[in-house]
Amino acid sequence: MPSSSSVVSAPAAMSKEQEAPEPTGSFEQEMARYLERHPATSHVDVLLADLNGIFRGKRLPMDAVRKLDQGCYLPSSIFAMDLLGNVVEETGLGLDVGEPDLLCKPLPGTLVPVATDPEHNAQVLLTMQEEDGSPYHHEPRNVLAHVWQQLKARGLYPVVAVELEFYLLDRQRSDDGALQPPCSPTTNERSEQAQVYSLDNLDEFSCVLEEIDRLAAEQGLAAEGAVAEASPGQFEINLHHSENVLKACDDALLLKRLIRQVAERHGLQATFMAKPYSEHAGNGMHIHISLVDDEGNNVLSDGDLENTRIMERALAGMLALMPESMALFAPNVNSYRRFQPGMYVATQASWGHNNRTVALRIPCSGQRDYRIEHRVAGADANPYLVVAALVASVLYGLDNPLELPAPIEGNGLDSPGIPLPIREGDALARLAQGTALKQYLGDSFIESYRLCKEDELNRFEREITTLELEWLLKQA
Repeated sequence: MPSSSSVVSAPAAMSKEQEAPEPTGSFEQEMARYLERHPATSHVDVLLADLNGIFRGKRLPMDAVRKLDQGCYLPSSIFAMDLLGNVVEETGLGLDVGEPDLLCKPLPGTLVPVATDPEHNAQVLLTMQEEDGSPYHHEPRNVLAHVWQQLKARGLYPVVAVELEFYLLDRQRSDDGALQPPCSPTTNERSEQAQVYSLDNLDEFSCVLEEIDRLAAEQGLAAEGAVAEASPGQFEINLHHSENVLKACDDALLLKRLIRQVAERHGLQATFMAKPYSEHAGNGMHIHISLVDDEGNNVLSDGDLENTRIMERALAGMLALMPESMALFAPNVNSYRRFQPGMYVATQASWGHNNRTVALRIPCSGQRDYRIEHRVAGADANPYLVVAALVASVLYGLDNPLELPAPIEGNGLDSPGIPLPIREGDALARLAQGTALKQYLGDSFIESYRLCKEDELNRFEREITTLELEWLLKQA
């Protein structure tokens, strides 16, 4: 589906002091400042994002929160869980090692009000540590931090922005039990059609979207407003570019949580499922990425807006590793239903200028915001892992003499390119066979991720569907 073009400009010159990925300061001090502004706070949700980008954690009363500076304990098997929270024992991170707890520390700067009850409840992000205090290597956020550091060591600093598409749904299903678009809070009429970029569609759901915008600002999420997308009840919200790729991904996951909570407050349901309707467009997560040097100069183009050698190598690396990365870009069975003709989702690795039909688009821009837009990942993907795969692909392009194919002109959906695996089993096989992602993201992490996803796929394929019964019960 079409996508708005958020501006991803290069930051000002980045000093060495700005390289640290996290702010400093004690959580105790941050909590004290927070309580000055929100004195009625009684509980804090502590949140740890798992393999799927699902928040696991606890709701702590204030007495326990005051001790959070020293951290709290959660089981490391959180990073061996499937979508339903079941530990996949084949990973070796569960019973085989005794289901150990590991220390989790609050991330400075992430203490904000909760959308459901901002007066009384707050939330804070956690990160898990190994027993020696180093980052736990199976946590996706730490996987991204590790590969990000590898790129920064070369004097290159990624600038990232995330675009998220989602559907608002009626909580009531249709007469045949199917999902249906919501009734407009303004007109009480059900949305059956949509006009992409329509302001009328935004007006009809303005009470929901304005509350998302207000609470996003209160949580420090740099959301840039909503766009009506191509299907009924579908919207896109863009996050502002950031040179801190960890925060960019933190904000993406926190925005998803916020949107779901606000939708619930309005009697609706929000979903980031990749393909909730068979007849309508899916939900994508587009990543805009540029690279700057130590002085903040965008190194992807020269003064005439021509691709530099670094840009060509970054593009070549992204194209080469795209098939191997598909299991991260499309993590669920439903993810692959997005890859259908005419739905603005490429089924081959390709690139082009100002072309929404390719996998890697170079949008219209100036010198400072010259960038690559990655258009393959679904909104159901874990942003830490999507961005980690993209950064790894840039490194792969820098490390290897790859040939960049010619850009696609015209309709890239029908043009030749490097075929992408568009079935989950095929994508997991490519992930298992590949070596590059294991090199940059960690062999043990990739293996655990693959085992978790294969377990989900096996369970899904054992289920008997309604369609099978309709087709085969009387005919086979």
